[in-house]
Amino acid sequence: MNPQNVYDKLRAIIVDDELHGRENLKKIIENYCREIEILGCADSVVSAKELVSVHKPDVVFLDINMPVLDGFDFLDQYDERNFMVVFVTAHDEFGIKALKAGAADYVLKPVNIKELKQTVKKLLSILNKKIKIETLHETDKLVLPSSHGFNVFVIDDIIRLEAEGCYTKVIIKEGKNTIVSRTLKDFEDALPKEKFFRIHKSHLINLKYIKNYSKIGGNFITMTDGSRIDISRRRAPDFILKIRAVLNTV
Repeated sequence: MNPQNVYDKLRAIIVDDELHGRENLKKIIENYCREIEILGCADSVVSAKELVSVHKPDVVFLDINMPVLDGFDFLDQYDERNFMVVFVTAHDEFGIKALKAGAADYVLKPVNIKELKQTVKKLLSILNKKIKIETLHETDKLVLPSSHGFNVFVIDDIIRLEAEGCYTKVIIKEGKNTIVSRTLKDFEDALPKEKFFRIHKSHLINLKYIKNYSKIGGNFITMTDGSRIDISRRRAPDFILKIRAVLNTV
């Protein structure tokens, strides 16, 4: 494996409908968090999407309470996110919901400088764990980052993968499941197309572990680990063709 770069700088945008909120957070970051470069500020979900598209930030500092579309609506705009999210809110009751939405962290208003510094440290740690997913084709194995370095898994032992925000849960046959800070698209690109198929925006499956397929009440499959997964309407025709092709080669 190639040595990985160590990130010491984060590129960020701030999203808050209130001018004071944007300027205050920007000023605090510039004065106390030199590890962060502010690329721009947005006052709505629409303008935030434009900034993300242009600048491709590492992190978005996102207000929750905004008119028309709120912070959670912003996250719903993305099937996959190549950036981390830190919610900035005056309401601590949103904390659990924020983490379930795949946020890396959340910061309470008024912003506490010490807590913000801890958040920045956490973000850098997450970014530096994002080593490239590598497949060792000659041994049919997959290299996945972990908190202590990396783990090597046999590709055929992976039952399925499930998106969780900017993370992916990897379900392993007769092994310990793991969560990796890479998007499902990264795995889709790395894993062999003849064995894995993306049946839903949040699910990539190993065709080997399909238990059954049903059209009753919609299109869904059951995997050997007992999970029932819906097949998106858009991907259903390609899934049927894929299964037919696999059966014809058996």
